[in-house]
Amino acid sequence: MLGFLVRLLPFWIREPLIILVGTVFGVRILFMALVDGEGWVPAVIGAVFLLGAALRVRVVVHALRGRRRRAPATEAELEPVTPAPVIPAPVTPAVRRPVEKKPNAFAQASFAIGLFAVIGGALWIEGKLPEDGTAATGASRPAACRLDEDEELPSAYRSTPGAVTGADLCRALNRTELPELLGTPAERSVYASGTDNTAPLTDRKVAQPESRVEFETYTVELSATYNKLTVAQYAKLTTYGDGRDARKLTVLGRPALLTSDHMMKIQFDLGSGEGASGPVEQGPLARTLTVAFDGKDRGGSYDLTVWSESGLLPDDSALVDIAEAVLPRITRGARGQD
Repeated sequence: MLGFLVRLLPFWIREPLIILVGTVFGVRILFMALVDGEGWVPAVIGAVFLLGAALRVRVVVHALRGRRRRAPATEAELEPVTPAPVIPAPVTPAVRRPVEKKPNAFAQASFAIGLFAVIGGALWIEGKLPEDGTAATGASRPAACRLDEDEELPSAYRSTPGAVTGADLCRALNRTELPELLGTPAERSVYASGTDNTAPLTDRKVAQPESRVEFETYTVELSATYNKLTVAQYAKLTTYGDGRDARKLTVLGRPALLTSDHMMKIQFDLGSGEGASGPVEQGPLARTLTVAFDGKDRGGSYDLTVWSESGLLPDDSALVDIAEAVLPRITRGARGQD
């Protein structure tokens, strides 16, 4: 259908359009194959696009030459004509017509090659430019935080002095240096969000904002719980369970605790028939660093959790580095002050 529509276009519109599209696609695919290392198959496809564009250039060149040629003489012009009596005419100086220049094939080929080079250079420069313009650091721009700004802030936030929101946590967590702190500097965040939740089983009376930043390798969550549970009390609770991976430490001069637990995995059947609903299953292992709000541990804490679908976890030092970089940057935004 697309080919039929293209053939309906006039020649002098269709051919330049095909040349432009073929050149752009060919150079882009070759760039992916040669620079990004996509393999030899894209290189062949890109070469085919460029070859097709070059053939179309040749067709356009022949059409231009044909239009500039003089039309052949008609039969009436070829019939003998009886010469008329010659009447002497005043001699006028002969006017020399400018010699009609034929299209230069070498110049046209050079123009086509130059066009390919310009487009390829533009695509190469575009691929090398950093997304946020920070050429000195080479850092890529993180994904924008998705927020539920239309929802009303729960009353627990207004009744809790100093409570931050999910937007505040996401703004502090979603930073360009986060992949480097995780040990994956080449990655960039593909999803980021902030929500204004409340702690479960508290009748929506305890504020618990959360933020999440996802990468290809790891997922990082940061939450704040404004309850009266201290980190010391939480450390005692871990001794009643499987607290073999629990470790006490100090972060930013505050009591902290490292714990491990499995995420929950729930499967739903949405009527597509491709899966079935099932009970809650054990998900991948997660590592959580709990840090008290202040050095006196008077209640409430930040929870920094990291996990991956593959089950791999960064070193505990990475969680400490993230906490030391992120927690001091948590500030209340305009919404948190309402």
